[in-house]
Amino acid sequence: MKLYFKQRFLSWFDSYDIYNENGEVEFRVEGELSWGHLLKIYDYYDNHVSTIKERIITLLPAYEIYKNDELEGLIRREFSFFKPYYMIEYRDWEVEGDILGWEYSIVDRHNHEVASLSKEVFNLTDTYVIDVKEDDDALDVLMVVLAIDIDKCRSK
Repeated sequence: MKLYFKQRFLSWFDSYDIYNENGEVEFRVEGELSWGHLLKIYDYYDNHVSTIKERIITLLPAYEIYKNDELEGLIRREFSFFKPYYMIEYRDWEVEGDILGWEYSIVDRHNHEVASLSKEVFNLTDTYVIDVKEDDDALDVLMVVLAIDIDKCRSK
């Protein structure tokens, strides 16, 4: 399953539409006023399905993941020299990016690829192409991509 992640051009808070291969909105992401980033994810039927909340006082960036208002776990940036590297604690996944931070690979503990992520460079807003291997992982992969995007915006 391919998802296309595009930030809206004119929005006060972070807001994104996530499209499937047919150009239909699969998820909608809305930012809310908060101490740190707070993103709420809505499904195709406009049901709130997940929340990402930035932890403020941490040595390295960390993002709490909520599903159905229950804390599922964390996405944490790990210390690395040249390439961005993240741990997804609640799914036992790892994410490694390229040196420019435009290409990412999400792998499970057996080193099988769960998804890949590519940032399209020549756009006015943040635009990503997400290739998810299993449809059931789409929401979790989207949350990882959103956390990476927050982290990149935070470090600018």
